Amino acid sequence: MTARLASLPMYLANRNAVATLWDLLRQNLAEAGLQRLPQALRWPPDYPAHWLDPNLLISQTCGYPFTDDLAGKVQLLGAFAYDAPQCSGIACRSVLVARTEHGHLGLEGFHGLRAAFNAPNSQSGYNAFRALVAPLATQGRFFASAVETGGHSESVDAVREGRADLAAIDCVTYAALARYTPLATQGLRIIATTEDYPGLPLITAQGTSKTEIALMQSSLRSLMNSAQATPVLQALNILGFEVPEPGVYQRCVDMRETAQALGYPLLA
Repeated sequence: MTARLASLPMYLANRNAVATLWDLLRQNLAEAGLQRLPQALRWPPDYPAHWLDPNLLISQTCGYPFTDDLAGKVQLLGAFAYDAPQCSGIACRSVLVARTEHGHLGLEGFHGLRAAFNAPNSQSGYNAFRALVAPLATQGRFFASAVETGGHSESVDAVREGRADLAAIDCVTYAALARYTPLATQGLRIIATTEDYPGLPLITAQGTSKTEIALMQSSLRSLMNSAQATPVLQALNILGFEVPEPGVYQRCVDMRETAQALGYPLLA
């Protein structure tokens, strides 16, 4: 019998800890009676195809694609709450990072400078960034240029190395970079934060049964209270697990529509 697919692909500053988290969760799921559990996590090179695979048991996506390309095509399992200065429950913010030489500037001072973003379908690196900048834009422009880097760590590199001047970074990612690869954030400063939004949704395939979803949610809650899991949860800055109503992710749509209404449809 073919195993289901599992991944936790979004916060990988400590990949070994992510793999250990799955080992512990898998044990809980097996004890709860779930079948076809994979031995190891996938590290998908193609996120959209992976998220839409009908064999998906569990994965982690971003709030923006959850309300856009994935809307009505996957089911919400819940979300982790993280221990980062800009987090409150499952809500979080993006931090806007710049080199120390620009650390005295407010957001307005970056007019005509260069932005970096990880991907145009990112809530933390693009959508929230666009919504924050939109009121300051003139005729649809604020930056001299905006470059797509392919990832948050790459955006941090672009700013640190002088290829861009400002980037919006998921606060959990930035905290993990500072913790595990501090050289990556050396010479950078947080100059602002975005408005808050719900954190990364844990999802499963549209065809996953309600019984399976309930078992997974129960297992995830149990994991949060496991002494065995405490070290790995601390390593990943995970404080808890919550099951919000899917409607809380409307916040991501509202940010997009607010920027569009201000004549700022693209980060530019």
